[in-house]
Amino acid sequence: MAEWLVLAIAIASVCAVVLAITVLRSRTAGPDDDPGQTPDVIEYMTMMVGVVYAIVLGLAIAGVWEARNAAQDAVRAEAHALHEVAQRVQAFAPATRDRTRADVDAYARHVVRTEWPAMQRDGRLTERGGQLLERVRTDVTSYEPRNDHEGQSYQPLLDQVGAAAAAREARAQNADDTMPGVVWFGLIAGAAVAVGLIFLLQIRRSPRELLLAGLYSALIAFLLFLIWDFNSPLGHEVADSAGPFTELFAI
Repeated sequence: MAEWLVLAIAIASVCAVVLAITVLRSRTAGPDDDPGQTPDVIEYMTMMVGVVYAIVLGLAIAGVWEARNAAQDAVRAEAHALHEVAQRVQAFAPATRDRTRADVDAYARHVVRTEWPAMQRDGRLTERGGQLLERVRTDVTSYEPRNDHEGQSYQPLLDQVGAAAAAREARAQNADDTMPGVVWFGLIAGAAVAVGLIFLLQIRRSPRELLLAGLYSALIAFLLFLIWDFNSPLGHEVADSAGPFTELFAI
């Protein structure tokens, strides 16, 4: 299901529930129920809860956004390091050059086609991916430079292979969700409290009050969806963050 459709369903559902409760409560209100007699302390507490919850939402969004950027940086670093290996190996003997490039391409294909779906499903990398990257490392480290030109290219190639391995480890650390379950419990419970306090204000069925209640609920639903979307640092689909690999390699 497309993410925009999930967002639309979530916002529509939350707004429908809030508005339905508001209308039902207004119909069942007694003749002595005067919304103008809401105690000032309730209004003050409603405002304070809203401010505190807004701060918590802001911190959560900042956290998942930072994790998403770090994960994407690691993916770009890994893809560019492998691309540099495939380009710099041009200085080596034809047999080593072709074998190294073939192993780099095999690793890139495995990452996008096999490892990425497994990583998003299980939260970990595949053993086969590590073996393919080790094969690339072996291709480079087992080669003996024949002249000064190859010798000058040898150490930069080793550095690029090491950078690719380090970026792969960083990608493995970013495979899991950013937010733990207890944080999600706090966010959802806070949303329920923040929206529930609307009814303590004894709002009626006037278009203005219904509009404000709907917009307030829709805003909270959108922010929670935003956190959910960014909570997976590498995205929910392969295309979300595997772009550097598909751009640099024929996959």
